[in-house]
Amino acid sequence: MQHEFWQSRWARNEIGFHQQSVNPGLQRHWPTLGLPEESQVLVPLCGKSLDMLWLAQWGYRVLGIELAERAAVDFFAELGVAPRITEEGALRRYSYERLEILQGDFFDVTAEQVAGCSALYDRAALIALPSDLRADYAVHLQGILPDQVRGLLVTLEYPQVEMDGPPFAVLADEVHELFAGHWDVKEVERLDVLADNPKFLKRGVSHLDEVVFALRRD
Repeated sequence: MQHEFWQSRWARNEIGFHQQSVNPGLQRHWPTLGLPEESQVLVPLCGKSLDMLWLAQWGYRVLGIELAERAAVDFFAELGVAPRITEEGALRRYSYERLEILQGDFFDVTAEQVAGCSALYDRAALIALPSDLRADYAVHLQGILPDQVRGLLVTLEYPQVEMDGPPFAVLADEVHELFAGHWDVKEVERLDVLADNPKFLKRGVSHLDEVVFALRRD
């Protein structure tokens, strides 16, 4: 993980990647997964995403993974609650009712720590990683999650030569390659979102698609 880069972004409050609303693709497609209430959802590289709160409000238990301590602290502070904090080896667990965040390096997370997760939601993890780390991320994710998992993956597609990431462009072919042999991957939505992203417009990006994939592993 790029520890110094992400820690400095949070320390300087340079978090333009943080969304001020719940992802619409999550709202539209999560119900189609048919997951029972109280299922635990793994949210890698979660930041302080409001998507976690939405999932909890719909009756799911949420386990976020986040490198930056500032993000974990701010998430609960902005909810106005005081989480219970416990040390777990190289990680620190913040817990409040249905919401938990394991603060530390994603690659330090063990299968035991996510053994209760039967769902996955990745809106910001894969696209936050450069190409040389994305394969490592997929391998570690597959290695720690239980066998039966359903979830959503949200990616961005744009000409990478027109802007440096993060967020990085992750094309559909790469998604299928990363998860091949372990997951059933189905593209369920593709939207042109360039007009809603002034950062990309300002940088001269010619087109920007947000793509939602349904993932399943039995």
